[in-house]
Amino acid sequence: MQLQKIKSVIVEDELAAREALKSYISKYCPQVEIIGEAHNSKEGIDLINKLKPQLVFLDVEMPFGNAFDVLEGCKDVLFETIFVTAFSEYSLKALNQSAAYYLLKPVSIEELILAVNKVQQHIQNKELLNRNRIIVENYRNVKPESQQIILPTLEGFEVAKIADIIRLKGNGNFTDIYFANGSKKMVCRFLKHFDELLDMPFIRVHKSHIINVNFVKSFNKGGFVTLSDNSEIEISATYKNAFLKEFGK
Repeated sequence: MQLQKIKSVIVEDELAAREALKSYISKYCPQVEIIGEAHNSKEGIDLINKLKPQLVFLDVEMPFGNAFDVLEGCKDVLFETIFVTAFSEYSLKALNQSAAYYLLKPVSIEELILAVNKVQQHIQNKELLNRNRIIVENYRNVKPESQQIILPTLEGFEVAKIADIIRLKGNGNFTDIYFANGSKKMVCRFLKHFDELLDMPFIRVHKSHIINVNFVKSFNKGGFVTLSDNSEIEISATYKNAFLKEFGK
C-alpha cells in the first residue's frame, strides 16, 4: 500500500531560496507534495488557513512579520513546521526549547531529509504535540518563568515549565532533569545542549551539573551547594567564581 504524501506549503520570501528548496524536496523527499507557496507572512497565514497543510516549510524572517506571526495567525490549524532560517540566536533559542526542526541557510540536503523523515514519523504515529503553540509562547515570553521546554524522552516528548527545573545532571548520552515536585526525567540530550540553551537563573557549576540558582539553600566553603531538594552538588574550581559572582560574593 502506497503511503499518502505529506501535503505541504512553503512560506519563503526569497525566490532563489524557494526554488532551491522546491528542487531539493522534489528530488530527495518524494513523500512530500507541495500544494502551495507564499512570499510573505500575510500570504502565508491566508494560505495555511485555506489549505490546512500537514507540513509548512517556514522562513523565520520575512516582510510583513516573521515566522512566529505566521504561527500565531494559524493557531487553529494543527501542522508540523520545518523552519528555514539564517542564524538568529534569539529565534533559534525559541526553536530549540520547543524541539522544533529547523534548517540553516543555505539548506543542507542531508539535514532536509532528516527533518522530513522525523516529521513523517510524527504524522504516521499521530503524535499531535502542538509544538507551534509552545514555540510562539516561548518567543513572546522573554521571562524564563513564563517559558516552557519540550523534553525528548525515551518514550516520546514531555512539556515542562523551565522555572520548575531545580537541576540537571549529565548521564552519558542523556541528561537527568530534577523538578521542584520531586520528579525526575531522563532526557535524550547531552548536558552541553542545555548549557547552551538555558540562560540565568541556570548556571553550570560542574562538568556534570547545571543548577537553578533560585533553588539554592546554602553554600559550603568546602566546595558544594545545597539545593531546596536537599541535594548537595559539588562546585568545581573552574565554575566557583562565576557561581559566587551571582550571589554578589
